[in-house]
Parts: sequence; structure tokens; C-alpha cells
Amino acid sequence: MTPRTAPDTDAPGTDAPDTDAEPGAVPEAGAVPPASGALVQVDGLTVDFPVGGGTVRAVDGLSFRLEAGGALGIVGESGSGKSTVAQALLGLHRGTGARLGGTVRVDGTDVGAASVRELRALRGATAAMVFQDPLSSLDPYLAVGAQIAEVQRAHDPRLSRRAARRRAVAVLDRVGVPDAARRARSRPHEFSGGQRQRVLIAMALACAPRVIVADEPTTALDVTVQAQILDLLHEVRTETGTGLLLVSHDLGVVAGSVDDMLVMRHGRVVERGPVARVLGAPAEPYTRELLAAVPRVETPRRRPPDLRKRAGAGTGGTRTDGPLLEAVGVRREFGRGRDRTVAVDDVSLTVAAGETLGVVGESGSGKTTLGRMLVRLLAPTRGTVRYDGRALTGVRGDVQMVFQDPVSSLNPRRSVGESVADPLRAAGTLTDAEVTRRVRELLERVGLDPDAYHRYPHEFSGGQRQRVGIARALAPEPRLIVCDEPVSALDVTTQAQILELLARLQGELGLALVLIAHDLAVVRQVSDRVAVMRRGVVVEEGPVDAVYDAPRDPYTRALLAAVPVLDPVEAAARRAARRGATAEHAPG
Repeated sequence: MTPRTAPDTDAPGTDAPDTDAEPGAVPEAGAVPPASGALVQVDGLTVDFPVGGGTVRAVDGLSFRLEAGGALGIVGESGSGKSTVAQALLGLHRGTGARLGGTVRVDGTDVGAASVRELRALRGATAAMVFQDPLSSLDPYLAVGAQIAEVQRAHDPRLSRRAARRRAVAVLDRVGVPDAARRARSRPHEFSGGQRQRVLIAMALACAPRVIVADEPTTALDVTVQAQILDLLHEVRTETGTGLLLVSHDLGVVAGSVDDMLVMRHGRVVERGPVARVLGAPAEPYTRELLAAVPRVETPRRRPPDLRKRAGAGTGGTRTDGPLLEAVGVRREFGRGRDRTVAVDDVSLTVAAGETLGVVGESGSGKTTLGRMLVRLLAPTRGTVRYDGRALTGVRGDVQMVFQDPVSSLNPRRSVGESVADPLRAAGTLTDAEVTRRVRELLERVGLDPDAYHRYPHEFSGGQRQRVGIARALAPEPRLIVCDEPVSALDVTTQAQILELLARLQGELGLALVLIAHDLAVVRQVSDRVAVMRRGVVVEEGPVDAVYDAPRDPYTRALLAAVPVLDPVEAAARRAARRGATAEHAPG
């Protein structure tokens, strides 16, 4: 395979007589699957990327096949090459300088040898891709219906604008977007994260492709929306015969969604086979390591020695008999008049010195807004936040925050050392030499090379960038840190390393933590207590084991039932139960 210039997207055709020609048809339930055969055949694939004066081999000698109606999962840590494989199926490396070897055939088309015109016809019509981040994949200025219609007309110039719009509404309805005719006129920012992912799936289905490549399609979604998206992909492939290639670092996601799986490491396949065999009786040590790193929602927390004995040990801390942090009846509204939205409504909770409070809930439940109020990045519309018995009226150094996305919270034009140094320089109590020495100590404390001071964020992996964010939060010597989804985008081994780092720092420094997450298994493993939020309200709160083992609120039970499991048989049973519940509550 030789790289070629990536083709430009076809412009939409001019208006033509209304037609219902097959190229733009929407896949319907009950469609007859295509004839059996290998939709995807990959033989000896290698991918080399130029780096400096040499090359890095991202994929090394990969071979596999995907049958019609089949589902294949590719798992591995960040940097294993799994996304590189997904992109190679659609020829997305053309024009990047990457060098590809071996062969990739998709529905009979040799992707490496295909012309620009052939590759353009392949993308969207024969094989379609669902990317991880719908915001970066959708045009923010264009209504979603128009974007889907554009895809259909690019592959079927005979289709009129009116017919394309009608089919865009039909495919949005097919993927479960409510009030599809109206929402087709909405722009991406007007949708929730889960709804935007449905839009991307609708776009992928617009031309009835034979292969769907889904690259981390549920990483940033809460468990209930994640289950809905995975159920939708399963339904599409079983009803239409579409082949599914699912790339994910979440073994639970793969367990309930594919028939066979590949485990990749450093560009090579280390294990492959039926998903039940690989997850149930892994042959390779690396696969066993991945499974061991997966947090289990059914497993009680492994509690370390009492951390609270060190509470208040930080240099800025004072011991208190009451709670370290207390929210009393806090409410936060956005907008005014008819556009007013209540994000958090009359929430009260406490955080003791040295303990970890988990906050869970679906997207839009208000948990991030609550976290920002706890560190005073947002002022409550009503209610009070108290720190150490006094009203918290502004941002202060001993209450810090670690954000979900370290890329957006670090300045790409400044070295990580300077970003970590910011709160130290703002305090104005240290000389430049002392600041530099302190930053190097902090980098080392979070597991980074102190000499990384002068490197920039793009030179670090996702897990390393999150370590930088933690180092910056530690700089003012806080007593409490609010962590907002700190591991949601990380693979299981990196996730385990970050959680272990937070636990170690909590033990060494006596920190109190508020962990905001949509991953209920993660929250159980690290929290003392948990608060469950829904639509801005705390519906259940208590010791984490008590809430997880005997949830009182139906919403908590629904969240726990949606958590992915590693047993494919149990995952299938849960999917069937969800489908039955949906059918039972369907109108008419």
C-alpha cells in the first residue's frame, strides 16, 4: 500500500427530480442481510509514521477478517495502534506522510490501490466511521439534518435536496433522536453528548453502508446513554447485516458488543479469539493485566490504612471537628426568563477531612456544576458553600480542581513546568529558583521526570497530561481537591495508575477528594461515600458499599444495571431486558 493525497469531499449535487434510488436508502428494521463473506480482509498491515529523522511503527503485521453481520472488537492501551487500524480501513492516512504496507480490502475494494474517486465512493457508502468526539466531527454552524443530507447527496447526485432532507429525518428517527423532524434543524451544540453521538451514527447509516467502524464511540458517555448507543449498534448490525469494527479501551463495552476480539500491544496482536474465550480464559499475560486493571462495580472497595489520621497534615491545613467542606441548599441557575435552566437544585452535602466523596449521575445531572461551585469557580444562585466552618466566597488555594480534559486546561504554548508554577508565582512568596525547585519536586511526586519541566503538553500522553494537572492542583498545598472525570478518557491501565496516584497522595498528604464520574465502578473502588444526582437533585447518598449493594432509589438501580459487564452472556441478557423494557413502555 502506498500513501496518496487524501481526497476532498464531494460537493452536494444540484437539485434533481425527487427520487428514492437505493444509494440513499435508510436501513430499515428487518432488512435482508447481504450474502455471507468477508466484508473486510486485512493481510500483513504495517503503518509507519515519520518522527524526527526516523519512523515509528504504529501497526506491525496485522491480519484479520470481518464477515457480513459480524462484530469484531479491537482493544488495547493508548498507543497500541488500534485507532490507526480503524483509520486504515477508510484510507484516512493518505496525505499524512504515513507509509502503509500489506493489503486492506473493504467489500472487495483494495484501499491501498484505490483511486481518489474509488476511495471517495467507499467512504460513507460502503464503509462509514463513527468517531469518538462528535463535536469535532460535526460542523458547528450547520444543522445536523443538512449535514446528513449532504452525505447522501454526495453519494447520490440524483437525490434532490427535499428528498435528502426527508431521508435525513428518517435516519435520525431510526437512531432514536426524539422529534426528529424538528431536531434535524438544530445545530450540534443544541444536543447532549449522547444525542450528538446518535447524530454521528445516523450520518454513518445515511447511505446504508456494509461496514461501520466505531472508534471509541462511547468513551465520554454516562452508563445509561452508553448502553443505549451500544444497543443501537447491535440492533443495526443484526437487522441489516452490517459488519461492525469496534475500537475501545473499555473491555466491558467490547464484552457485550462483539463476537470476536483482538488484543493489541505496541502495534501487534498479542491475543485473538471469541470474546467469551479471550475475556473468560485469557492465554496471554498482557490480556490478564488488562482484565485485572478493570474496576468492578460488584467488588467492595479495598480500603487502605486509615487516611484520616493524616487529615490536615498539609502546611496550610488546620484541624476541624466539623466537616471540612459543606454545601448547604446550593442552587445554580443559567439563563433568564423562559430560557432559565436549573442545573443544581437545593443540594446539601458534606466532605470530611481525609475522605473521598463520589458524585455520580448521567450527563446533565448537574454534577460538574456542583463541583465547580464547591471550588467557587461558579457562585451559587442560592445557598452557601462553607470551608472549614466559614463561607467560601472566592477561589482559594487550599481547595483545588483537576479537570476532565487536561488538553483544554493546559496552555499549549507554555511548558508544563510554567503551568504548574502559576499558582506558586501568584502566591508571591517564593523566589524564581524556589518555584523551579518546587515544580520539579511536584512533577517527580506525580510520577513524571523532573526534567520534563520545559516540555509542552502535546509531547505527553493523555495519562501524563493528567499527572501534570494533578501536579498543578497540588502546588498550593490544598486540603481538598475536586476531580471532575479525571480518568474517563484513559485506558484501563493508565486509569488504574492515576487512581492509585490519587490514593497515594491522599494518604501522604491527608487530602479530601470529591470524585465526579460517570463510571460507577471507578467511584466504588476509591470512595468512602457516594451521592447520586439526577436532574440537579441528590436522589440518594450514603456509604458507598451500602448504596451499591442495596440501592433504595429506582434511578440508582437503573444506573447500576446499565454498567457494562465482562461476561458476554450476562451482557446479552441485560441487553434483552433493556429491549423488553423499552417495548413494554412503547406507545400503542
